[in-house]
Amino acid sequence: MLVLSRQRDETIMIGDDVQITIVDIRGDKVRLGITAPTHISVHRKEVYDAIQQENRRAANVTPGDMAQVVAVGVTPSPASRRK
Repeated sequence: MLVLSRQRDETIMIGDDVQITIVDIRGDKVRLGITAPTHISVHRKEVYDAIQQENRRAANVTPGDMAQVVAVGVTPSPASRRK
């Protein structure tokens, strides 16, 4: 792990496209501003972990699981019926 010291309004570059700027420092909290291309997702670690866990759970859905959903009577949303 690379550890850098920065002061307010100073920036760290990751590659050519990602900038992380120290926006504010208050006590033990640091506010960061992140500028990145739209094709790069930026999430807090706990949100990223939740997304990964949900993706793993969705990948393990079996045809039997889907049959249970249909049996419960889940109807498509109005947006999906327009197709």
